[in-house]
Amino acid sequence: MSTHTNTVADRFAAAGAQLDPLTALTAAALVAALGFALLFMQEPLAHEALHDFRHGAGITCH
Repeated sequence: MSTHTNTVADRFAAAGAQLDPLTALTAAALVAALGFALLFMQEPLAHEALHDFRHGAGITCH
């Protein structure tokens, strides 16, 4: 029976050993782009864009 628990540090170490630098950079860039979009794009603007898309796709939402 093992008493070792899987910690976040263990998971980061395993990911560091398995991921190549290009994949890690791509993932970081994706997270940064999504964070930038969520931070600087106002929520009402995103809501209206999604609302217009639903109407364009023929989905009745109200």
